[in-house]
Amino acid sequence: MSTVIENLLSRKQKLVEQLEKAPSVEDRDKIEHQLEQINTALDFLDRPGRLDAK
Repeated sequence: MSTVIENLLSRKQKLVEQLEKAPSVEDRDKIEHQLEQINTALDFLDRPGRLDAK
């Protein structure tokens, strides 16, 4: 599971760097949307008891 989290964090870092350089509002909106999805996934993976829910 830690590999998934590491990949998400790596992707998040790259997106944050892209966001700083994004030339247009449209590009920033797309990047922000992807960041929201990653944050949602990280929140889900970080929930206590998530493995017990099976």
